[in-house]
Amino acid sequence: MISLLMNILWVVLFGFTGALAWFMASILMVVSIIGIPWARAAFNMGLFVLWPFGQMAVDRRVLTGREDLGTSPLGFLGNVVWFLFAGWWLALYHVFAGVFWFVTIIGIPFAIQHFKFAVLALAPIGKAIVPVETMGMPRY
Repeated sequence: MISLLMNILWVVLFGFTGALAWFMASILMVVSIIGIPWARAAFNMGLFVLWPFGQMAVDRRVLTGREDLGTSPLGFLGNVVWFLFAGWWLALYHVFAGVFWFVTIIGIPFAIQHFKFAVLALAPIGKAIVPVETMGMPRY
């Protein structure tokens, strides 16, 4: 119940605009043709930014127990390219938003989400978004 309330507050206060930034990155990648392999990761992260409470990003290798394209050396190379062209500015966006929310005191849970997204923005390829219960953590 608390996750639902926090997600609703998140969408109203920030989630929509934050997700829009990720969706715009995804659209720009598709339009560029060269960025199509990264567009799916950006879109998935946009959905995560839209509704973050009660979910977490985990490495797919940890989740499935096997390596795939996103968790292989090609995935690492993809994350390097991602960082150079999109990751740093999305991370910067989330850091600034996190600092803003942290200063308000009441917005500290939202600031924590932003800092989590800032780290995730640096290297999203090879990640899966799963409910926290999947990883054996309680949902709050």
